[in-house]
Amino acid sequence: MTAPRHIRTPLARVRGFGAARSGTDTFWHQRVTAVASVPLTIAAIVIMIMLLGRNQAAVAQILGSPLVAIIMLLFVVSITAHMRIGMQVIIEDYVHHDPLKLVLLVSNSFFAIIVGLTSVYGLLKLSFGL
Repeated sequence: MTAPRHIRTPLARVRGFGAARSGTDTFWHQRVTAVASVPLTIAAIVIMIMLLGRNQAAVAQILGSPLVAIIMLLFVVSITAHMRIGMQVIIEDYVHHDPLKLVLLVSNSFFAIIVGLTSVYGLLKLSFGL
């Protein structure tokens, strides 16, 4: 008796999807945000070091410059997206109670959105003096 060569159905092989249908997308989104976060984190650390010992007006002026504001906005977006994806993967892997998993996944998304929007609002307020 020989084992079957393909466990998946012909339709599944044609579509090319795995069992979850979205695992590859999540994997690539997490890797892209990780790679993007490396230079952005280095730039954010350099900017934060430049802010050490400065008064509030100087900090507002530095963070309000267009280049610094764009770098910090990209940093916030990349980090919060990566954070949301990472926590989503952890919740999906380790929480086995479905109602709790749903609540945690929704809470994770809302938390990432709130952190991201709050940070973006603060940076835009500094940049445009709103």
